[in-house]
Amino acid sequence: MSDALSPSRPFEVTNRMVFAIAAPMTLAFLTTPILGIVDTTVIGQFGDAALIGGLAVGALIFDIVFATVNFLRSGTTGFVAQAVGRGDEAEQQAVFWRAVILAAGLGVAFLALAWPIREIGILLIDPGPGVTEATRAYVTIRMFSAPFALVNYAILGLLLGQGRAMASLGLQTLLNGINIVASVYLGLVLGWAIEGVALGTILGEATAAVVGFWWLLRGFDPAHRPSWRRVFERAAFLHLASVNRDIMIRSFALLAGYTLFTRIGAHFGAVTLAANAILMNFFMIAGYYLDGFATAAEQIVGRAVGARHAPAFWRAVKLTCLWGFVLAGFTTVVLLAAGGAVIDFMTTAEGVREIARTYLPWAALTPVVGVLAFQMDGVYIGATWSRDMRNMMVSSLALMVLLILALTPYFGNHGLWFALLAFLGARGLSLLAKLPRRAGTVFV
Repeated sequence: MSDALSPSRPFEVTNRMVFAIAAPMTLAFLTTPILGIVDTTVIGQFGDAALIGGLAVGALIFDIVFATVNFLRSGTTGFVAQAVGRGDEAEQQAVFWRAVILAAGLGVAFLALAWPIREIGILLIDPGPGVTEATRAYVTIRMFSAPFALVNYAILGLLLGQGRAMASLGLQTLLNGINIVASVYLGLVLGWAIEGVALGTILGEATAAVVGFWWLLRGFDPAHRPSWRRVFERAAFLHLASVNRDIMIRSFALLAGYTLFTRIGAHFGAVTLAANAILMNFFMIAGYYLDGFATAAEQIVGRAVGARHAPAFWRAVKLTCLWGFVLAGFTTVVLLAAGGAVIDFMTTAEGVREIARTYLPWAALTPVVGVLAFQMDGVYIGATWSRDMRNMMVSSLALMVLLILALTPYFGNHGLWFALLAFLGARGLSLLAKLPRRAGTVFV
């Protein structure tokens, strides 16, 4: 029976269901920006703006690299959630194996291309001599974590698609917990600075990949084990490829916006670059807070699409957006009230502290302005409406570029932050505007 003719499998969406996924995933995702803050703080203790900038640029290069394969997480989540909605347990395992096979191949490819990836990233961002040296040291070491990181994407995608939020929390806590402890010890205690932080990342990713993969294999039901013929089914791989292509383009556009933000900030000087790097950690905190509810939208919306149950779809959209705005407002207030103290804690460089305080209000606005971007991404990922995500992301990036060209010559870093906020707002509003018509093509 085709999906289009599948009978509806009704289920009720409640606040409790939303929070059962969102709460643990918010905690899980928060460990990532906390890791970023710890890494920045470790490097900040050396009092060298070039080291802070090198860490920021190096981390951005990896964001760009891993964004190209983000479909290993988001695509897996959407397809698994829809299989859950249909009650197809064998397909859930088949989707996981397809993702793991892709992860292994891509991980090896990234290792082979480590040198050109590093140099092209530096060329595009052009951070300056001191920052470049630190960036090279960080990227060269951390690239060895790539195969483990990609396998972790596939593992997390399966868990999120099945709505197993507590298991996802455990895995992310293990990954980032080991990373944090190792980075502090190797980077600060042993004095290895940026090289120690990179080694800490390798230890965290490798441990989580091995433990997570072993644990999942033990939990798979042999009665629903798919054949290798089903795993490699041509139609399934083509469908996965088409969705992955769109998600990859969307992710490229997203990271292009962040890369452009960093590149323009670098031209304002090393001190402004370091200040923006600290403030972007605040933005990432807000983003990972909001990702908890976006993840709830992914799973519940995907399940609703697989079950062909429109009331569950719209209830999931409304509840996740409502609670996303509540959390975003709270985060903005906290950043305005306590952001200055956190800046002082994160770096001892007085010039960086002063500049970061100047632009703190812009960073504090990112949660409220960007909440719809995160929530709509969750909805569209769960439904695997990847083409719309791609198109709206590219359009929003074009708007950001135009605003940077128009505003930064006159308003400097203030104009740059305004362009970033416009980029976030345009993404969410454009996807929201398309939602009723898009949903009408599924729930008829």
